[in-house]
Amino acid sequence: MQQKVHQLFADIIDVHYPKSACSACDLRDLWCLPIGLKSEEFHQLDNIINRRKRIKRGEHLYRVGDVFRSLYALRTGFFKTLFISENGQEHVTGFHMTGELLGLDAICNDNHSCNAIALEDSEICEIPFSALENLCREIPALQKQFHKIMSREISRDQGLMVLLSSMNADERLAAFLLNLSQRFGARGYSPHQFQLRMTRGEIGSYLGLKLETISRTLSKFQEDGLISVQNKHLVLNDLARLKRITERTHTNAAPGSAQT
Repeated sequence: MQQKVHQLFADIIDVHYPKSACSACDLRDLWCLPIGLKSEEFHQLDNIINRRKRIKRGEHLYRVGDVFRSLYALRTGFFKTLFISENGQEHVTGFHMTGELLGLDAICNDNHSCNAIALEDSEICEIPFSALENLCREIPALQKQFHKIMSREISRDQGLMVLLSSMNADERLAAFLLNLSQRFGARGYSPHQFQLRMTRGEIGSYLGLKLETISRTLSKFQEDGLISVQNKHLVLNDLARLKRITERTHTNAAPGSAQT
């Protein structure tokens, strides 16, 4: 269960720019579609990825209700996804970084169910879904990888439900920071210090916490020496102690006892 807690969150082309082949992309060993493909299969995938697009900070990649035509592999940058409730309140549903796919939410009903907004200048690879479906029928390894990606998204959603239902504010924020650390580390960046692309309010929306609670908990972590924060620059001083915080719910709770 502790391992699941640590991975709760863990868990391409505009004609104006030269095309970058999947076979030459340095993201192919992360979570993008090409994992496990042979050389000739890489080229088949290259042929259906026909546009690269740059999205400036604050711009939408797609909006709620947009017709679903493509998936988007994030080459560089950072996105948030969110939906707006009937009373106009925004709810952040995810943060997405290099090597991840956007747009999977729309497969079930052919329309996007959330907004995808760039948190910094970003670049995506657009993958037409109908062409991808056809190619998956021809390349079993591609279909298998695509199923893995969808399964990971389901697991991530389940993990978030567990997080929000069983953890207090300290534990939620610690798990969130550990997840960012793991994801940056997997991409070759420092797992100990990085820029927070999102605001404290956006973190709170994602974790189901108020802005004041996020600010107060970050200050508490800093006073305890767990982290150092200057504007959006974050340093994780003690990963081991952060992990222990996420484990408290499970180590302290006796069978049948209530958790707060």
